Amino acid sequence: MPYKNEGQHFIKEKIKDKPVNKKQLIQKGIATVGYAILFGVVACFVFCALRPVIEPWFAPEDDHWVGIPKDTLADEETNEDTTADTAKETDTDAEEKQDKEDKKQKTVYITERKDMTLDDYQVLQNKLYQIGREVNKSIVTVTGVKEVVDIFDSSYEATGHASGLIIGDNSKELLILTEYSVIADVKSIRVTFVNNDTLNAELIKYDGNTGIAVLGVPVQKIKKTTRDQIETAVLGNSLGLRQGRIVVALGSPLGTNYSILTGNITSVANTITTEDRNYTVFTTNIVSNAKGNGVLVNTDGEVIGLFLKSSNIQKEQNTLTAVSISELKDIIELLSNGLNVPYIGIKGSTVTDAISQEYDIPKGVYIKEAVVDSPAMTAGLQMGDVIVSINKEEVLSMKDYQRIMLNLKKGEEIKITANRQNAEGYQKFSCMVEVGVLR
Repeated sequence: MPYKNEGQHFIKEKIKDKPVNKKQLIQKGIATVGYAILFGVVACFVFCALRPVIEPWFAPEDDHWVGIPKDTLADEETNEDTTADTAKETDTDAEEKQDKEDKKQKTVYITERKDMTLDDYQVLQNKLYQIGREVNKSIVTVTGVKEVVDIFDSSYEATGHASGLIIGDNSKELLILTEYSVIADVKSIRVTFVNNDTLNAELIKYDGNTGIAVLGVPVQKIKKTTRDQIETAVLGNSLGLRQGRIVVALGSPLGTNYSILTGNITSVANTITTEDRNYTVFTTNIVSNAKGNGVLVNTDGEVIGLFLKSSNIQKEQNTLTAVSISELKDIIELLSNGLNVPYIGIKGSTVTDAISQEYDIPKGVYIKEAVVDSPAMTAGLQMGDVIVSINKEEVLSMKDYQRIMLNLKKGEEIKITANRQNAEGYQKFSCMVEVGVLR
């Protein structure tokens, strides 16, 4: 039965808003802010921890190429000519000025020849040793640590030592030039600076031909006090070096590091033939031995040569013999940037115009030896062949050959064209050679 008054309800209810609890609201606000701060702190720590891993994905690091300026004989001659011209102009100006002074004052100058005394000689030696002490800031001691087992099956650590040279940095590592023989097959490498601070180092690359290697010492691990006491060596121009020049030998020419020996260049005409390279070597009147290594420095404090334990010539000499630094710079640059030195394995010499006419040999690079098991021998090159082109680029001398070789990469196949003598004379042929790396 319907209600008469439908506007009336059995239950009338009015819903009221719940009163605001200000105290709880403040507590929730404080808790929210606290959680936000905690989240921010945790996020910050996580970001800092993962940044070194994540950053390279979005912003790859720049490739810091280490460049070493190359030398030319023309530059050396130009510098000397400019110096000579300047000296002449200075002399002329001085003479004119002196004439004017003489006319004004009518002064008479009496010159007397004076013999050099022992004190004068000592002054000269002091100056040379001062040059040595300055360059010694660029010298380090490299120690290779090996684990050796004796006849009683007991293991112990054996160390080998050589001098090293600071040649630059790539913003991450300080680069050290040294000999590979002292760090071959070692478990760790240590570098000791001139202030006796010692740090671990890692091998970057080495050249199996010359036996030189480049090490890296992390820059951030070098103390400021050490950085203030070391210097990067200046690699000079050795192409214009002449007999009689005064030089200083540094490193360990007699086996003890930080030695300073002085002397003169006695010869600059010798060369050594190695796999794919010929090098000029300088002989001196400075005493050395087969265990010695280090650098040769001129009177400007610039490195002009390296003397190496692994060098074949040093074993035959009782005086110091150094390889021209100018001819090693391109190899050092490759190693400093972690690149391999290309290798195919021939020992050659330039067929000059005179040799070509006298012996009726085509101009190019005469192969004196194709090294056993080398890529060159595998490809069929042999002693007596004359290389005339590589990848259609003309080869007229060992300099051409070396320049082309340095632009090649390991595993690259190159086309070598050469002449080979038979009953009918020299006949041209070509072969494909895969570039390798000498170990």
